[in-house]
Amino acid sequence: MYDSKTSKICVVMPTYNNDGTLRDVVERVLKFCNDVIVVNDGCTDTSDEILASFGEKITVVDYGRNRGKGYALKKGFEKAIELGFDFVITLDSDGQHYPEDIPLFINALEQHPYALIIGSRNLNEENMPGKNTFANKFSNFWFKIQTGVNLPDTQTGYRLYPLKNLPNLNLLTSRYEAELELLVGAAWRGVDLIPIKINVFYPKAEERVTHFRPFWDFLRISVLNTFLCILAVFYGLPSRLIRRARRQHD
Repeated sequence: MYDSKTSKICVVMPTYNNDGTLRDVVERVLKFCNDVIVVNDGCTDTSDEILASFGEKITVVDYGRNRGKGYALKKGFEKAIELGFDFVITLDSDGQHYPEDIPLFINALEQHPYALIIGSRNLNEENMPGKNTFANKFSNFWFKIQTGVNLPDTQTGYRLYPLKNLPNLNLLTSRYEAELELLVGAAWRGVDLIPIKINVFYPKAEERVTHFRPFWDFLRISVLNTFLCILAVFYGLPSRLIRRARRQHD
Protein backbone atom coordinates (compact mmCIF):
# COMPACT_ATOMS: atom_id res chain seq x y z
CA MET A 1 0.00 0.00 0.00
CA TYR A 2 1.19 3.49 -0.80
CA ASP A 3 1.81 5.53 2.37
CA SER A 4 -0.57 8.42 1.75
CA LYS A 5 0.12 9.98 5.16
CA THR A 6 3.78 10.50 4.32
CA SER A 7 3.09 11.73 0.81
CA LYS A 8 0.05 13.82 1.83
CA ILE A 9 -2.18 12.24 -0.79
CA CYS A 10 -5.84 11.45 -0.21
CA VAL A 11 -8.75 10.24 -2.29
CA VAL A 12 -11.85 12.39 -2.74
CA MET A 13 -14.93 10.56 -3.98
CA PRO A 14 -18.22 12.40 -4.65
CA THR A 15 -21.25 10.13 -4.52
CA TYR A 16 -24.90 10.53 -5.42
CA ASN A 17 -27.30 7.58 -5.22
CA ASN A 18 -24.80 4.85 -6.10
CA ASP A 19 -25.53 2.53 -3.18
CA GLY A 20 -25.24 -0.49 -5.48
CA THR A 21 -21.51 0.07 -6.01
CA LEU A 22 -20.46 2.44 -3.20
CA ARG A 23 -19.37 -0.11 -0.59
CA ASP A 24 -17.28 -2.13 -3.04
CA VAL A 25 -15.54 0.96 -4.42
CA VAL A 26 -14.69 2.35 -0.96
CA GLU A 27 -13.37 -1.01 0.24
CA ARG A 28 -11.14 -1.31 -2.82
CA VAL A 29 -9.87 2.27 -2.50
CA LEU A 30 -8.89 1.63 1.14
CA LYS A 31 -6.51 -1.09 -0.05
CA PHE A 32 -4.45 1.56 -1.83
CA CYS A 33 -4.92 4.72 0.21
CA ASN A 34 -5.42 5.16 3.96
CA ASP A 35 -7.14 8.53 3.64
CA VAL A 36 -10.49 8.64 1.87
CA ILE A 37 -12.92 11.55 1.83
CA VAL A 38 -16.39 10.67 0.54
CA VAL A 39 -18.66 13.60 -0.29
CA ASN A 40 -22.32 12.70 0.15
CA ASP A 41 -23.96 14.90 -2.47
CA GLY A 42 -27.49 14.66 -1.08
CA CYS A 43 -28.00 10.90 -1.51
CA THR A 44 -31.58 9.70 -1.05
CA ASP A 45 -30.85 5.96 -1.22
CA THR A 46 -29.04 3.84 1.41
CA SER A 47 -25.66 5.51 0.89
CA ASP A 48 -25.84 7.16 4.36
CA GLU A 49 -25.95 3.78 6.07
CA ILE A 50 -23.17 2.39 3.90
CA LEU A 51 -20.86 5.31 4.66
CA ALA A 52 -21.66 5.17 8.39
CA SER A 53 -20.67 1.49 8.48
CA PHE A 54 -17.05 2.41 7.70
CA GLY A 55 -16.80 4.44 10.91
CA GLU A 56 -13.50 6.28 11.31
CA LYS A 57 -11.90 4.50 8.35
CA ILE A 58 -13.16 7.28 6.09
CA THR A 59 -14.06 10.97 6.34
CA VAL A 60 -17.56 11.89 5.19
CA VAL A 61 -18.58 15.37 4.02
CA ASP A 62 -22.36 15.80 4.05
CA TYR A 63 -24.30 18.99 3.32
CA GLY A 64 -27.84 17.68 3.08
CA ARG A 65 -29.14 18.20 -0.44
CA ASN A 66 -27.89 17.46 -3.93
CA ARG A 67 -25.74 20.33 -5.22
CA GLY A 68 -23.94 18.74 -8.17
CA LYS A 69 -20.56 17.11 -8.77
CA GLY A 70 -18.68 20.39 -9.11
CA TYR A 71 -19.89 21.55 -5.71
CA ALA A 72 -19.08 18.12 -4.23
CA LEU A 73 -15.53 18.30 -5.58
CA LYS A 74 -15.10 21.80 -4.17
CA LYS A 75 -16.19 20.68 -0.69
CA GLY A 76 -13.96 17.61 -0.94
CA PHE A 77 -10.95 19.72 -1.92
CA GLU A 78 -11.65 22.16 0.92
CA LYS A 79 -11.78 19.29 3.42
CA ALA A 80 -8.52 17.85 2.03
CA ILE A 81 -6.81 21.24 2.39
CA GLU A 82 -8.20 21.56 5.93
CA LEU A 83 -6.71 18.15 6.79
CA GLY A 84 -3.30 19.13 5.40
CA PHE A 85 -3.14 17.11 2.18
CA ASP A 86 -1.14 18.32 -0.83
CA PHE A 87 -2.64 16.05 -3.50
CA VAL A 88 -6.08 14.63 -4.18
CA ILE A 89 -7.01 11.66 -6.34
CA THR A 90 -10.62 11.86 -7.52
CA LEU A 91 -12.66 8.95 -8.80
CA ASP A 92 -16.33 8.10 -9.21
CA SER A 93 -18.37 5.87 -6.93
CA ASP A 94 -20.38 4.17 -9.69
CA GLY A 95 -17.81 1.42 -10.32
CA GLN A 96 -16.63 2.86 -13.63
CA HIS A 97 -13.13 3.56 -12.32
CA TYR A 98 -10.76 0.91 -11.01
CA PRO A 99 -9.22 1.77 -7.61
CA GLU A 100 -6.49 -0.67 -8.58
CA ASP A 101 -5.20 2.04 -10.95
CA ILE A 102 -4.33 4.38 -8.05
CA PRO A 103 -0.63 3.31 -8.17
CA LEU A 104 -0.50 4.50 -11.80
CA PHE A 105 -1.25 8.03 -10.62
CA ILE A 106 1.35 7.80 -7.86
CA ASN A 107 4.01 6.64 -10.32
CA ALA A 108 3.13 9.47 -12.72
CA LEU A 109 3.32 12.03 -9.90
CA GLU A 110 6.78 10.79 -8.91
CA GLN A 111 7.93 11.43 -12.49
CA HIS A 112 6.07 14.74 -12.83
CA PRO A 113 5.95 16.51 -9.44
CA TYR A 114 3.04 18.93 -8.97
CA ALA A 115 1.52 18.02 -12.33
CA LEU A 116 -2.19 17.38 -12.80
CA ILE A 117 -2.42 13.71 -13.75
CA ILE A 118 -5.40 12.86 -15.99
CA GLY A 119 -6.70 9.34 -16.41
CA SER A 120 -7.43 8.69 -20.09
CA ARG A 121 -10.06 6.10 -20.95
CA ASN A 122 -10.24 3.89 -24.00
CA LEU A 123 -13.19 5.52 -25.74
CA ASN A 124 -13.69 2.35 -27.79
CA GLU A 125 -14.25 0.27 -24.65
CA GLU A 126 -17.08 -2.27 -24.83
CA ASN A 127 -20.44 -0.76 -23.74
CA MET A 128 -19.03 2.79 -23.85
CA PRO A 129 -22.11 4.98 -24.46
CA GLY A 130 -22.00 6.69 -27.85
CA LYS A 131 -23.00 10.02 -26.32
CA ASN A 132 -19.95 9.85 -24.04
CA THR A 133 -17.59 9.43 -26.99
CA PHE A 134 -19.16 12.34 -28.88
CA ALA A 135 -19.21 14.61 -25.81
CA ASN A 136 -15.55 13.86 -25.12
CA LYS A 137 -14.41 14.61 -28.66
CA PHE A 138 -16.46 17.82 -28.57
CA SER A 139 -14.85 18.78 -25.25
CA ASN A 140 -11.33 17.88 -26.43
CA PHE A 141 -11.72 20.15 -29.46
CA TRP A 142 -12.78 23.19 -27.44
CA PHE A 143 -10.16 22.51 -24.79
CA LYS A 144 -7.45 22.72 -27.47
CA ILE A 145 -8.94 26.03 -28.68
CA GLN A 146 -9.04 27.44 -25.15
CA THR A 147 -5.61 26.29 -23.94
CA GLY A 148 -3.48 25.19 -26.89
CA VAL A 149 -3.10 21.78 -25.21
CA ASN A 150 -4.01 18.44 -26.76
CA LEU A 151 -5.52 15.90 -24.36
CA PRO A 152 -7.07 12.53 -25.25
CA ASP A 153 -9.76 12.64 -22.54
CA THR A 154 -10.90 15.93 -21.01
CA GLN A 155 -14.06 14.51 -19.41
CA THR A 156 -12.62 11.79 -17.22
CA GLY A 157 -13.24 12.14 -13.51
CA TYR A 158 -10.27 9.97 -12.51
CA ARG A 159 -7.49 12.49 -11.82
CA LEU A 160 -4.74 13.49 -9.41
CA TYR A 161 -4.89 17.18 -8.51
CA PRO A 162 -2.00 19.16 -6.95
CA LEU A 163 -3.99 21.27 -4.49
CA LYS A 164 -1.42 24.08 -4.39
CA ASN A 165 -1.67 24.51 -8.17
CA LEU A 166 -5.45 24.47 -8.44
CA PRO A 167 -7.25 27.51 -9.83
CA ASN A 168 -9.73 29.41 -7.65
CA LEU A 169 -12.34 27.02 -6.27
CA ASN A 170 -15.12 29.57 -6.76
CA LEU A 171 -16.29 27.66 -9.81
CA LEU A 172 -18.53 29.02 -12.54
CA THR A 173 -20.60 25.84 -12.46
CA SER A 174 -21.56 23.42 -9.70
CA ARG A 175 -22.33 20.47 -11.98
CA TYR A 176 -20.13 17.84 -13.54
CA GLU A 177 -18.75 20.16 -16.25
CA ALA A 178 -16.81 21.82 -13.41
CA GLU A 179 -14.14 19.18 -14.08
CA LEU A 180 -13.57 20.79 -17.48
CA GLU A 181 -13.39 24.22 -15.85
CA LEU A 182 -10.76 22.99 -13.38
CA LEU A 183 -8.73 21.54 -16.24
CA VAL A 184 -8.83 24.76 -18.27
CA GLY A 185 -7.95 26.85 -15.21
CA ALA A 186 -4.97 24.63 -14.43
CA ALA A 187 -3.71 24.90 -18.02
CA TRP A 188 -3.95 28.69 -17.88
CA ARG A 189 -1.91 28.66 -14.67
CA GLY A 190 0.84 26.74 -16.45
CA VAL A 191 0.31 23.48 -14.58
CA ASP A 192 1.70 20.45 -16.42
CA LEU A 193 -1.14 18.21 -17.62
CA ILE A 194 -0.05 14.58 -17.87
CA PRO A 195 -2.43 11.98 -19.35
CA ILE A 196 -2.06 8.33 -18.35
CA LYS A 197 -3.97 5.30 -19.58
CA ILE A 198 -6.51 3.85 -17.15
CA ASN A 199 -8.96 0.98 -17.18
CA VAL A 200 -12.68 1.67 -17.27
CA PHE A 201 -15.76 -0.45 -16.78
CA TYR A 202 -19.12 0.30 -18.37
CA PRO A 203 -21.97 -2.09 -17.58
CA LYS A 204 -24.60 -2.89 -20.15
CA ALA A 205 -27.09 -0.10 -20.82
CA GLU A 206 -29.88 -1.76 -18.80
CA GLU A 207 -27.57 -2.09 -15.77
CA ARG A 208 -26.07 1.40 -15.93
CA VAL A 209 -26.87 4.03 -13.30
CA THR A 210 -26.30 7.49 -14.77
CA HIS A 211 -27.25 11.00 -13.77
CA PHE A 212 -26.29 12.42 -17.17
CA ARG A 213 -29.12 14.40 -18.82
CA PRO A 214 -28.14 14.64 -22.51
CA PHE A 215 -29.97 17.84 -23.49
CA TRP A 216 -29.48 19.99 -20.39
CA ASP A 217 -25.97 18.79 -19.60
CA PHE A 218 -24.81 19.28 -23.19
CA LEU A 219 -26.38 22.75 -23.15
CA ARG A 220 -24.49 23.66 -19.97
CA ILE A 221 -21.23 22.38 -21.47
CA SER A 222 -21.83 24.52 -24.56
CA VAL A 223 -22.52 27.63 -22.49
CA LEU A 224 -19.43 27.00 -20.36
CA ASN A 225 -17.24 26.47 -23.44
CA THR A 226 -18.50 29.72 -24.95
CA PHE A 227 -17.64 31.62 -21.79
CA LEU A 228 -14.23 29.93 -21.50
CA CYS A 229 -13.42 30.84 -25.11
CA ILE A 230 -14.09 34.49 -24.31
CA LEU A 231 -11.92 34.27 -21.18
CA ALA A 232 -9.21 32.56 -23.22
CA VAL A 233 -8.90 35.64 -25.42
CA PHE A 234 -8.58 38.09 -22.54
CA TYR A 235 -6.81 35.93 -19.95
CA GLY A 236 -5.77 32.47 -21.10
CA LEU A 237 -3.84 33.45 -24.24
CA PRO A 238 -2.07 36.46 -22.63
CA SER A 239 -1.06 34.25 -19.69
CA ARG A 240 0.45 31.67 -22.03
CA LEU A 241 2.35 34.35 -23.98
CA ILE A 242 3.74 35.89 -20.77
CA ARG A 243 4.93 32.50 -19.50
CA ARG A 244 6.54 31.74 -22.86
CA ALA A 245 8.35 35.09 -22.86
CA ARG A 246 9.63 34.49 -19.34
CA ARG A 247 10.96 31.05 -20.26
CA GLN A 248 12.76 32.48 -23.26
CA HIS A 249 14.20 35.27 -21.11
CA ASP A 250 15.42 32.80 -18.47
